[in-house]
Amino acid sequence: MRLDELSKADSFRFTFDGAFEPKDGLEREVAPFLDALERHAVSWMPTTVKGSRKRKYSRDAVLRALEERRDEYGSIIGLSRAESPAVSMALDLGLTQRASELSVSLNIQPLMFFAAAEACRDFVAVVRAWASRYPTRHSVAHGLADLQLAGSPVFGRDDATWKRDGFDKIYELFWLNVFGPKLVESVGRERMLSTPAHLVEELPNGSVLLVLWPTAAEFASEEARVAQARAHVHLRPDLDFNTVLRKLRERSAVLVPVEPRFHPDVAPFLSRLLNEFAISERQRKIAEFNAFRPPVPDEWLPVALPSDVANPERVLESYGDLSEGLVAALHTKVPSLMDETAESITDLDFFFWREDFPEKYERQLIDGHTAPALGAYLGDVLVRRLGGTWVLRQKMEESQVRVGKRVWLPFLRARRYMQSCQSLLDYSLTQFFHEAERYRP
Repeated sequence: MRLDELSKADSFRFTFDGAFEPKDGLEREVAPFLDALERHAVSWMPTTVKGSRKRKYSRDAVLRALEERRDEYGSIIGLSRAESPAVSMALDLGLTQRASELSVSLNIQPLMFFAAAEACRDFVAVVRAWASRYPTRHSVAHGLADLQLAGSPVFGRDDATWKRDGFDKIYELFWLNVFGPKLVESVGRERMLSTPAHLVEELPNGSVLLVLWPTAAEFASEEARVAQARAHVHLRPDLDFNTVLRKLRERSAVLVPVEPRFHPDVAPFLSRLLNEFAISERQRKIAEFNAFRPPVPDEWLPVALPSDVANPERVLESYGDLSEGLVAALHTKVPSLMDETAESITDLDFFFWREDFPEKYERQLIDGHTAPALGAYLGDVLVRRLGGTWVLRQKMEESQVRVGKRVWLPFLRARRYMQSCQSLLDYSLTQFFHEAERYRP
């Protein structure tokens, strides 16, 4: 699985930046990292290494990949696992900083894999070994959606301040936290080591490993949130317990799963949109889409306007050119266009929405070319898939496609559709097709 695939549901997220010494030799310096991974990550061990090409996991494969991807800035490789629990890990060896870093960005899915205490203990063992060998300023492991809701790693600061200061005080606590010696001393080592938590452990290099709750998957439970708030105000006496707990409860409420109940005519389209939102926004978006009711399509007539064109073949040929032009322009981004199916229509909806097309491109181009091409394509799909028949008019927007007892106005629909990004939802091609489908003979 790629990271974009993992992002479709909440996952377990771990970030780590530790110091290492490349002058001691790459193989020697990476060995402790791999030792801990192979010893403790048995249940979620990566199976594939990606450098210039993919290889089955082995130490040799990791070292070869690091050398393949090495440049003046360092080396970045991927380690992954397709079977459950799915894993996507980026290992980044930065070699240009005054202090070289070994950085890990890790996603594991499903998050519920860490409902098991044993899996959590094994993960803590990996982090303990890494943080002991590669000193870190600050590292965390937690549910990805809640990390996003907390504003990690920026925590409301502007980018310049965040990049300059990093995690310079206890902005938030998460399920697993590693605090470097500088941060520990700023809080007070005695205070840090007396934090009320499931695990508080001082590491040999002066860092402190803190785990709030036995299992990571239960971080949003009432009991875990209370423990999180208590630990946070212990480390930050300037904070109010009730205020901290209220904010944590609000975040938990946002994460409660919402069952999709989309309008059936737009469900194929809306379902695709969900994956474009941050995982922390997903449940709110589902609720919003559940409430969304697009206007009933009115781009139809009970009786066809009679054809008033002298040369129907030439008009149909011009519509065909418009439709083919749309396919030619977009087929690499929307491959299904050539199939002219209901799925093609939904793929078009998704493409235009994701591209913010009505807002991004010049109105003259949209009104003069894109909307007419869409109308021609939409009409062709009604003809091909619903047994429709063109009823042509000199004024393009009046041209109709007869399906059963109704005649439909695809060019009018396309013009309304292309007015704004909101119009892409209100006048989706997907809904129009399914409404027309009901009248198929």
